[in-house]
Amino acid sequence: MICVALPGLAISTQEGQLTGRGLEGFYRAGRRVLSRCEIRVAGREPLAVQARMASADRARFVGTLRASPQAGPDPDVIVERNRFADGTERITLHSAASRPLRLPVEIVLGTDLADLGAIASGSAGPELPASVHGSGLRWSCATGNASVTAEPPPSDALASTGLLRWELDLPPGGSRTVELRVRPDGAGPLRAVGRAATSPLAAAHAEGDDLRVPALLRTSIQDLQALLLRDSANPADTHLAAGAPWRCGLAPADALVAARMALPLGTGLAAGTLRVLARTQLPGPGAQSGMIPGPRRDAGPHLPPQCTGTEATLLFPALLAEARRWGLPDQETEELLPAAERCLAWLRTTVGDGPYLRDANRGGPVRCETQAHAHRAALLGADLLDACGREGGAALRQWAQTLRTAFRGDFWIEDRGGGRPAAALRPDGSLVPHLGAAAVHLLDTGLLGGGESAPGLLDKVRTEHLARLLGSPVMDSGWGLRGLRSKEPGFNPFGHRAGAVRIQETALAVAGLAAAGYEKEASSLLRGVLAAAETFSYRLPEMYAGEQRTEGGAPLPHPAACRPAATAAAAGVLLLTTLAGIRPDAPAGTVTLRPVRSSPLGEIGFTGLRVAGAPFSVRVSRLGLAMVEEAADELQLGV
Repeated sequence: MICVALPGLAISTQEGQLTGRGLEGFYRAGRRVLSRCEIRVAGREPLAVQARMASADRARFVGTLRASPQAGPDPDVIVERNRFADGTERITLHSAASRPLRLPVEIVLGTDLADLGAIASGSAGPELPASVHGSGLRWSCATGNASVTAEPPPSDALASTGLLRWELDLPPGGSRTVELRVRPDGAGPLRAVGRAATSPLAAAHAEGDDLRVPALLRTSIQDLQALLLRDSANPADTHLAAGAPWRCGLAPADALVAARMALPLGTGLAAGTLRVLARTQLPGPGAQSGMIPGPRRDAGPHLPPQCTGTEATLLFPALLAEARRWGLPDQETEELLPAAERCLAWLRTTVGDGPYLRDANRGGPVRCETQAHAHRAALLGADLLDACGREGGAALRQWAQTLRTAFRGDFWIEDRGGGRPAAALRPDGSLVPHLGAAAVHLLDTGLLGGGESAPGLLDKVRTEHLARLLGSPVMDSGWGLRGLRSKEPGFNPFGHRAGAVRIQETALAVAGLAAAGYEKEASSLLRGVLAAAETFSYRLPEMYAGEQRTEGGAPLPHPAACRPAATAAAAGVLLLTTLAGIRPDAPAGTVTLRPVRSSPLGEIGFTGLRVAGAPFSVRVSRLGLAMVEEAADELQLGV
């Protein structure tokens, strides 16, 4: 159970006691400031009866005990613990006894002040000795200090055992509360970005026939708010951390993907993310001039690792172009345009005279998904350049046409079932034939003006073949889209890119299939993820096992998955808003609705979305008819 309000984390088991084992503890900026917080009441540990996430940043634990000998089997003391990501632990004892109780309460505290990475690798050191400090305890080491203060102050504090002790009097039916505050020395109260009035994310709501819909949207937005970070050099700019607990920093490609999927909540997150990443852009001259750097990541058993910097560089102009359609102000668009132009210049320079964008490493493959990213960047980038009166749009469109022609001739594998796209083209010209979730990027063509989607790399017939494959049992696990077809060599239901369900790719598949008119396949994937979300209490992890769904079963969690994760939380927004098919063109003053006509979840309504900088509300009936209920005055409904 992970409470998140970055840079604060609190990681707990279902028992509620922090024992110091594993990852348990309170964290601030990646350092564990408290690893142990164990409570005993009248010499006994409360019996844990419930643990649940009350919000993204708070977990609630309830335990009971019998304090009166004559109480029989019924507990007469309830111990409630509310644990917050900001480093607060609020412990309340409620008495149901018929007589006054005087209860000794002891809390044992400890910490190793270790970094999260050291803890995860098993190299954290032992607990540090404590010293009494004011109304609590303090720990020190060469790399930092931390303290716990208590309110009310304890009657006893023993540094040698890390013990705080109180004698609490509870009248019949009464309650007493002890509050602990954990923080590094000198650090003030944690001010999470998502809790601020300046949060870039709209507090949207959903309602409808399916009660899981509002729960998923609410939790997704809460998780996005919890993962927000401010740029240290420019605090007005916010972006998303990749996920907790493992990736609490900036991952450029993930941040851009999440900001793009979250555009229905406003353009503020996209603008902040783009500004942050523009400052990381590599200067010229040189082959990498204009590129946004990013780490390498695993690409599954059939391809070498790939550079996420390539994906981020191609996502940058596409996100800026789409954010403009959603209502990014002209001034902000103009400020970011030079960085987008440098990304597009890098694309054209790297491609050279050939049709394909190859891997940066010499001898690397030509990946299918990279061509999809590049094609989208070229078309949306050309649209952006034209709209802003810049040159270069015609050349980008001409190259995109060259890429389409070459791709349709080189990347399709014919078979008895109608064929499938290849995963990659090897340097020797042979094809990597394996079908994986990366193929969904062929359906993600991007948004142009007038509510129209950009052209794709596949023609209509091959798009239909791909849609049928994605909707087949070898790809649709019943819980979402597998990362690799289950019949492929190397399939592993827990494989990052070899069979696990990745929510980001499933959401893109749902949106792409719906936009292309394949509602049956889109609806099946959507229902599967919604069923999985229910088992995860609507906090979707970035991935889970791609085992086939069975009656009465549940998806298996992936032990290395971040939860919450930026791309998974943003995917929850995209999955649901896809049902309304909102396609804005704020510069033209129009918004077009292309709802999913089959209404797979029945009637659904959204309030508090943002289009053109104003609240936007829309409802889709059980008949698949969409109606705008609130919008900016200047917006007209397109056709």
